[in-house]
Formats: sequence, structure tokens, C-alpha cells
Amino acid sequence: MLSTFVNHELKAFWRSKNTGKSVAIRVVMAVLILYFLVNALFLGVFLDKILEAVFPLDDVLVSFCGILLLYFFFDLLMRMQLQELPTLRVQPYLHLPIKRNTLVKYLAATSLLSAFNIWPFVFFLPFIFKVVIADSGVAALAFIISIAGLTVFNNYLALFIKRKSNLNGWVFLASGAVLVLINLGDFMWHLYSIRDISYAFFGRMVTQPLLALVPVGMCVGVYYLNFVYLKRNLYLEDLGSGKVSAYKNSTEYPVLNRFGKVGDLVAIEIKLILRNKRSRSALVMCLFFMFYGLIFYLNPTAYGEWSKVFVGMFMTGIFIINYGQFMFSWQASHFDGILVSKIKFTDFIKAKYLLFTIVSTLAFLLTTPYVYFGWRVLLIHFIMYVWNLGVNTTIILFFANRNQRRMDLSKGASFNWEGVGATQFLVSLPLLLTPFVIYMPFKFLGYADAGLVILLVVGVLGILLRPWFTKKLEEDFNTKKFGLAEGFRNK
Repeated sequence: MLSTFVNHELKAFWRSKNTGKSVAIRVVMAVLILYFLVNALFLGVFLDKILEAVFPLDDVLVSFCGILLLYFFFDLLMRMQLQELPTLRVQPYLHLPIKRNTLVKYLAATSLLSAFNIWPFVFFLPFIFKVVIADSGVAALAFIISIAGLTVFNNYLALFIKRKSNLNGWVFLASGAVLVLINLGDFMWHLYSIRDISYAFFGRMVTQPLLALVPVGMCVGVYYLNFVYLKRNLYLEDLGSGKVSAYKNSTEYPVLNRFGKVGDLVAIEIKLILRNKRSRSALVMCLFFMFYGLIFYLNPTAYGEWSKVFVGMFMTGIFIINYGQFMFSWQASHFDGILVSKIKFTDFIKAKYLLFTIVSTLAFLLTTPYVYFGWRVLLIHFIMYVWNLGVNTTIILFFANRNQRRMDLSKGASFNWEGVGATQFLVSLPLLLTPFVIYMPFKFLGYADAGLVILLVVGVLGILLRPWFTKKLEEDFNTKKFGLAEGFRNK
């Protein structure tokens, strides 16, 4: 059956109407992967020299044992963001006399054909053959087995998390937050040392090679977890079989109930964000950019106060910029349904405003720890938060009526330029430049506080005038909705 599945997938690929585009993308990806593999091999060959330079007080083998666990922590984080789920159109096979186990085993096997599974060997094997094998061939074999076990463990754990995230987006966010907190506990809060924990295990492997069976056991366990999950959910009706049948409010977010239909629309869009790869990637990137201020605030002498304005606008408005630049492309696949539904476009616009307000408010709350660098930093962040809600939200929604490029939500964000065009470049200019057009003249004249007050006043006026802007945006949408629908139909 393996050869049959491969044959069918090859035929599906070459007979697709987008074959030329797909081949070009795969060629570019292959070149990039080869480039990264060559770099990994170069680093692996000189890893002993690099470790001696970075950790001059430690033995090179001690340093090597200390970085292994760190590598696999970051590897898992990268896999969760970039590794694609293996796919197979299983529906045509479900009514045939083919065992579920065969289909699941094929999906499990194809997931191993990932560049992420090659890099650890390219990176670590040169060091093992240069340093470890000279002292003990058995220890070298144990290291190779343990690296293989952890690589496969990360492979299946990342896939399991992503599969669970397709049903519940909070699983992805919670898993990413746990990994980030684990690393922060070491590098920022110094509660423990991942290097010491790594050495405690891999250091003993030199004298106790049987410890290599621990990663192998972990690998087998997570493979079995994936196998059982896929087998149980192979049929579409199985995905919802365990859900409670009792009626729930359509929002399922009690805080949104008070907003009525607008709250329902926001809840639906939150589900869209959490359940699809590219929109979820946009949200995850926003969380990572919450650390953006450290680049500027840790070196205050190199940047002036203008940086506080930029950082405050960027961190509290990154979701508006990153997610909002693709309005209404996120709804491209069901845009025709929106046009013929009973949804009032006024409520649709209000839902976008409410969504931006909720996420930007959360982003502002996440930036409050920057008060450590002074109360003025927090004050400027608040001013730019108000600016984002009053001005940038309206600018984004204005340009949304002019973005006719559709997007496939199932595709990841890495190396994916679908839906990106000149509109996104035009959107970025007023978003990034408008506050400085207002603020910088006052700054040069020595009245920086006056510039900040003007930004705050304009932001507040923008919030107060939202009903008027909503009406104008609706009128603008009615003149362009058919052009948008036609653009979104083009695949």
C-alpha cells in the first residue's frame, strides 16, 4: 500500500492546476534547506572550537552535553511554528478495504521526511566522530541513539500539539507559552540551569550508555500517542463525537455576550484565528514582539525618546498591523456567504473594531512590566495604545476595502507570500509614519510633551468618532464589495 499512496500523491501533485507554481516554490525551498544544511554542517565540523571559545573554563565534552537539551527545546519551539503537518486525502480510501492502521502508519512515516529531522545529525555527528568516539565508541553510539530518539520525539510531539490545536487553538498557545517560560526561567529569572540539567543526563551517558534508551522510550510513547489520536479521529464524525450536545451560546466567550451580534462575530473570528495555521502564526508573532522593547530600552543612550513612541505603537498595535493588513482576506473562502447572509456590514465593521480593541488592550497589559524602565515609558505606551485604537484601526479598515487578494488559511506563514501585494506596503506607510509627522515637529521645537498630548487627543477623537467612521467605511465597502468578491474567488 505504501507504493500506492506515494503513486496517488505524485499523480495528484502533477495533475494539479497549480503544478508550475508548486514546483517553483519547492525548488526555492529545496535551495534554502540545502543552504541551511551546509551551514549546519560547517558549524558541526567546528563545534568543538566554538564550544572552547564560548565556554573556555569547561571541558569541551561537558559543554557539548550541556547544550544538547537546549538545542532540542528550541528545536521543538521552531517545529511548532514551521513544521508542516503530513497530509493525505484519506476520504477516498475510507470506504475501501484498507485498514485504519495502514493509513495512520503512512501518515506517521511521511512525517519523518522533514528537514528538521536531518539538522541534528548534520550538526552533532561531526562532533561525535571527532571527540566522543576517540574516548569511547560505546558512548558515541549512545549519543547517536539518544539524539535520534529526541529528534523523533520532537517530531511527533510537535505534530500532536498542532493536530490538537486544529480543534482548540488554546493548546498551541499554551504549549508555546510553556516552552517560552521554561527558557525564561533559565535565561532571565535564573531559577535553574537547563545546561546543568542537560549535563546531569547526557554527562552520565558517557559511563552509563544504557541511558540512551530513555529518549527511545519517550519517542515510542509519543509515537503511540499520535497513532491512537489519528486512528480515533480518522473519520470526520469522530472529531465531534465526544462533545456535549447541549446548546451553548454561539460566542462561548461569556465576556462577549453583552455585545450581542457583534460579540458573536468577534467570537467567530477568534475561532478562525486559533484554528488556522496562518492566522494563528500572526497571533503567535504578536506575542513574541512583546519583547521588542528590550532592544531599545536596554540601551537607552543609543536611542532617543522617539523610540518610545515607535515601540509603544508597535507593541500595542502589532496585531492591528500584522493581522489587520490582510483584512478581509481572512474571510476570503466564505466571503460570498457573508455578502448574502443577514449580517449587517455595520455589525461586521464594529466586530473588527472590537476585536482590535480587545487584543490591543491585552497587548498593552503585557507591556506594563516595561514600567521598570520608568513611568514615562508606560505613559507613552498608553498614549500610543489610544492612538492605535483611534487612528490605526480605521486606517487598516479603510485599506481593507482595497485588498482583493485571497488567502488559504490552511497554509503556514513561513515562506508563504500568498495574499501579499502592494496594498500591504501602502498600509504600512501611514501606520508607521503618521504619528511621527505629528510628534517630531514638537520634538524638534523642544515641546515633546505637547506632541504626546496631541497624539493622545487625536487618538481619543478617533475613538469617539468611530460611529461616523463606521458609516463611512460601510458606504465605501458597498462600492467595492463586488470587486472584493471577484478577487477572493480567484485561486
